[in-house]
Amino acid sequence: RAKQWYQRRVRGAMAAIVDNHAGPTQHRFSPYAMNGGTVVAVAGDDFAVIGCDTRLSEGYSILSRDVTKVRNVTKDCLLGCVGFHGDVLTLTKMMDARLKQYKHSHDKEMPCEAIAQMLSTTLYYRRFFPYYTYNMVAGLDKQGKGCVFSYDPVGSYERESYRASGSASAIIQPILDNQLGFKNQSNVDTSIPMTRERVRDMVRDIFAAAAERDIYTGDQVEIGIIDKNGIETVRYPLRSD
Repeated sequence: RAKQWYQRRVRGAMAAIVDNHAGPTQHRFSPYAMNGGTVVAVAGDDFAVIGCDTRLSEGYSILSRDVTKVRNVTKDCLLGCVGFHGDVLTLTKMMDARLKQYKHSHDKEMPCEAIAQMLSTTLYYRRFFPYYTYNMVAGLDKQGKGCVFSYDPVGSYERESYRASGSASAIIQPILDNQLGFKNQSNVDTSIPMTRERVRDMVRDIFAAAAERDIYTGDQVEIGIIDKNGIETVRYPLRSD
């Protein structure tokens, strides 16, 4: 009798589970999507380098293979912006409007440090419904030295010598720590000058390595180089599968 009672209890519990699953289903809507992308920036003595891949994807689908994610902000400042492409477009449109307003009001372009601060306040303004973007500002400061600013989603930012952000950041950041920061190394020759050509080639090789392991990074890497002579942009192919 105890066994029969136990079997009835089990059948009743299973019937309740089936009835619950047969009930109404709630459909959820997410205002965000992750379109991938990676941004890397390095500051030198008198230059800065920033690179982004050109792949735009969602899930296991590639939506575009040629999307520019490095944007000229001024003659000595570049913005790298990846993540949800809708928020990228909205954020950069907002930045462009504020930069034009500043130029009309002050009859000059906004300096790189001020652009970094403006991006921070713009992100913080949307802290309760954040832009789903990974942002990096690279350029020259008032003394002509290279500067890189990295951000969290709600506007907290920091000036750094190098930084990776985006879908492949976990792969790239340790390489930067090793090759540029010389972390946890001994007897390292740090006298080798870090020229713009060396940094450019390093960023290219880092993206080539990341494209082997991250499906959201690939097709091409677009690298912007800022120095006293202006901005130079180059592209290199990455794997496209």
